[in-house]
Amino acid sequence: MSIETPTQPTPAASDKLDRQVLVIAGVVVLGAIMSILDITIVSVALQTFTQVFDATAAQVAWTMTGYTLALAAVIPLTGWAADRFGTKRLYLTAIVLFALGSALCALATSLPMLVTFRVLQGLGGGMLMPLGMTILTRAAGPERIGRVMAVMGIPMLLGPIFGPILGGLLIDVASWHWIFLINVPIGIAAIVYAAIALPKDDVQPSESFDWLGMVLLSPGLALFLYGISTIPETGTFFATKVVVPVVIGTVLIVGFIPWALNRHNAHPLIDLRLFKNRNMTIAIVAMSLFAISFFGAGLLFPLYFQQVRGEDALHAGLLLAPQGFGAMITMPIAGVLADKIGPGKIVLVGISVTAIGLGMFSTLTDTTSYAFLMLSLFVMGLGMGGTMMPIMSSALATLRDHTIARGSTLMNIVQQVAASIGTAVFTVLLTNGLLDSITGSTPPEEIPGATADVYGDVFLVGAVLVALVLVPAFFLPRKKIEHQVDPALMVGH
Repeated sequence: MSIETPTQPTPAASDKLDRQVLVIAGVVVLGAIMSILDITIVSVALQTFTQVFDATAAQVAWTMTGYTLALAAVIPLTGWAADRFGTKRLYLTAIVLFALGSALCALATSLPMLVTFRVLQGLGGGMLMPLGMTILTRAAGPERIGRVMAVMGIPMLLGPIFGPILGGLLIDVASWHWIFLINVPIGIAAIVYAAIALPKDDVQPSESFDWLGMVLLSPGLALFLYGISTIPETGTFFATKVVVPVVIGTVLIVGFIPWALNRHNAHPLIDLRLFKNRNMTIAIVAMSLFAISFFGAGLLFPLYFQQVRGEDALHAGLLLAPQGFGAMITMPIAGVLADKIGPGKIVLVGISVTAIGLGMFSTLTDTTSYAFLMLSLFVMGLGMGGTMMPIMSSALATLRDHTIARGSTLMNIVQQVAASIGTAVFTVLLTNGLLDSITGSTPPEEIPGATADVYGDVFLVGAVLVALVLVPAFFLPRKKIEHQVDPALMVGH
């Protein structure tokens, strides 16, 4: 699919998203909500899985790990497949795979069956976000990329807010099967909506498929993330179960780099030539640091409420809502301003506010007032709303046609890998901190306070890492981006 964008946009096109773009945005948001909600819903069901399937926590963790590995394997293929088959056809296929995988998950009678069907879900879910970004960016044009990224941020906000709440309700009121069955009617609605609303594909003559790149990159990413995902189970970075897959995965990924940059390889699986774009490179560095720190620390918020304050999954999810509400306020404003004055200024403010909010959380105890904690989450949400989407808009605003699909794929790979690293790092910091601070001789009445202190220390690490994002953010464009085709980006296209 290729939708040409005018070289000189009309004022109206630059000022707001028209009805056609909003209709297409509805399709993309529905698909992304389905995918992101599923991740957060399943996270609250892990304890239930251990009881239903009589399994250990490490074994049921494969319901999450299998999904993540499928994402890692399929995301690199998305850019090529979008160019080859068309974004509409591929998007419909992704929704069908996700909905079918969801239905099969609900029918699973054993843990291995559930993990297998979660992999099928991941194959569909992994394509939804990069495809959605490609479809929206092409439809709206680069002049409105900030607004588009603000729209894409909606499911990223709603998932963490409503996922734990919805998951807790479904498990308590019905059964664990319904956390998967709920995706089926949503998937059917998304298929019908997409079939009607998305423009017909205009597929150009196909590029050759990079088989060697696939053999190197997809298994490389899957092995690397498998090793990283195993760190919380082993408690150390140096266990054989971690080191072997991480090293093999890293070797495969490093081997992909010279092959992707080889001048005889006109259509690499992931176009690393995009790094010739200064904005793209800086944005990827900023996104990596932000995803490691923010998503890593974000995993611990519900754990604090459950482990230290004794809240159940439903109430922990409700207590996290202020973060989403804060981001809802700033995200649309940041999208408009990023288009008008450039993303750099917006991101610098957003990062500073996020660091302040996370720094407030680092002072918590086992008796810190909920009002203070919810204020901290609200402040973090305000900052996140002005950070994540403007960074992405900075990366994608100068891309055109084929490079849009490749650029959004690259950004999603980076975000997925960085978020997995952050989750592993912060889980290990928390686990080891608790082991060092709480022993068998610790008086029971001191355990909540000692546990809260460990959480506070880990959140402080998160605040420092978020503040470090200010360094690459300083180099992001701090004026309106001029939308010109960069010849260096069109190599091979």
